[in-house]
Amino acid sequence: MDPSVPALELSGVLFSAGAWLCSLATTLMSTWLTLSTDLLPTESYELGLWETCVVQEHGSLECRPFDSLLGLPPDIKLARIFMCVTLATGLLALLLTIPGMHMVNSCHGQLDDLRCKRAMKMVGGVLCLVAGILGLIPVSYIAHLTVVRYFDETVPDVVPRWEFGDALFCGWTAGVLHLVAGTLLLTSCLCLQKENYNTPSFHHVPIPVVKVHPGRLSTRTRSEYV
Repeated sequence: MDPSVPALELSGVLFSAGAWLCSLATTLMSTWLTLSTDLLPTESYELGLWETCVVQEHGSLECRPFDSLLGLPPDIKLARIFMCVTLATGLLALLLTIPGMHMVNSCHGQLDDLRCKRAMKMVGGVLCLVAGILGLIPVSYIAHLTVVRYFDETVPDVVPRWEFGDALFCGWTAGVLHLVAGTLLLTSCLCLQKENYNTPSFHHVPIPVVKVHPGRLSTRTRSEYV
């Protein structure tokens, strides 16, 4: 086996695990958007998917969860749905990719082992790509809305505006890591498939069959064998 295949597998799993942890942190963080104003220089506000927080100047943090699900803004609802689906997809990708690694004994039989592992790893790679795309959608959408509202000329300049928080950058990092992980896993599958094509197979060698007709008996005499 090409030594690059296990290296690609291990790198893909590590990137996938890191991406899932970043997605989890992005979902739980309350710093999707931040707001600070000159009218209240001692306080700053943070907006997350589950709660809003007020940060005092001396470092105290007071958070309050959203009262009603139906009263949430549409962008927060959309971000919640996409991030939860991203977490589920990324976790499923990890659960399929880890048994699909060649250093893990998960299947029985040499031929079935290769087919099973390659199939599990390929599905895990595709799910990583899907998780990366799903994770980038809500982060980029909220960032787009924030930029549009920040440069809205109809709003007076004295009105404070929301700005990017740390959770957005963490979400972008998670999406990119998911895409990298999926690319590495699919590349390892392609390398393994190319190696199998270049290796001669001895499982389908035709075996000559000798047909013996019971009605035709040997007519050789004893003198022919002398």
